[in-house]
Amino acid sequence: MLSRNRAAYAFLAPYLLIFVTFWLWPIINSLLISFQNTRVNPWRFSLSANWGRLFGDPAFYNALYNTLIILVIQVPVMIALATVMAVLLNSPLLKARPLYRFAFFAPVVVGEVAYAAVFRLMFSADFGIINKLITSVGLSPVSWFDNANAAMALVIIAITWRWAGYNAIILLAGLQSIPDDVYEAATLDRVSKFQQFVHITLPLLKPIISFCVVLSVIGTMQLFTEPFLITNRGGPGGGTETLGLLLYRQGFTSLNFGYASAIAYTIAGLAVAISLLNLMLGGEKKK
Repeated sequence: MLSRNRAAYAFLAPYLLIFVTFWLWPIINSLLISFQNTRVNPWRFSLSANWGRLFGDPAFYNALYNTLIILVIQVPVMIALATVMAVLLNSPLLKARPLYRFAFFAPVVVGEVAYAAVFRLMFSADFGIINKLITSVGLSPVSWFDNANAAMALVIIAITWRWAGYNAIILLAGLQSIPDDVYEAATLDRVSKFQQFVHITLPLLKPIISFCVVLSVIGTMQLFTEPFLITNRGGPGGGTETLGLLLYRQGFTSLNFGYASAIAYTIAGLAVAISLLNLMLGGEKKK
């Protein structure tokens, strides 16, 4: 028995070594670094250098505010849109469904730099197609990159375009797991399609929706690509700077690894707390 266990651990050893080296140790080391002042040489322990600064840093609160704004507005809109898309994709009346599934999922596989460049061109104040459409109906053009609110709206639009289809495919898998007998029984009882959606589809899809929300919360808390590439590194004036972008600035621009580690653990803690809150609110009540 002992020799069998040794053989099993021998096969697991390469994976365990990689796991400890590239996953477990960096996490532990990052926590240790967050309690050190890395702006001096040699580094030394200092609780106030990073964690004390964190709770009094206006830049941190600005990034936290922007991140929560995106979380509160974009995630519900995206999940609602993804749910509608999933229901439409699941309809037997829709022809060429595989083609539409690919089209909705395609934004995820598009290169981030390429799609960011396309969005910058589309929303350009001078020759962008979006402003041309706006002015064609008699409205004034929008300075998408010079106004903080407009830039925030642009980031939300870009994230929704990129990830709504991805969540729709996940929700579609959940829809296809619902037995057809349930809908047939409801149809025989003369329940309308809308009532079936509200009282059958949504309750049975609730665990999948919660899963998508948790994934979206985690993704939003570490959002970096869109503010960095589309709105020119969190501009204008920090109006779209997120926690992920603030972490990047501190860790790779200012080389303040201790403060960056403290921000990273704050992001992880907030993501876990919000996700757990969502699971608690979305869980079934025990009778």
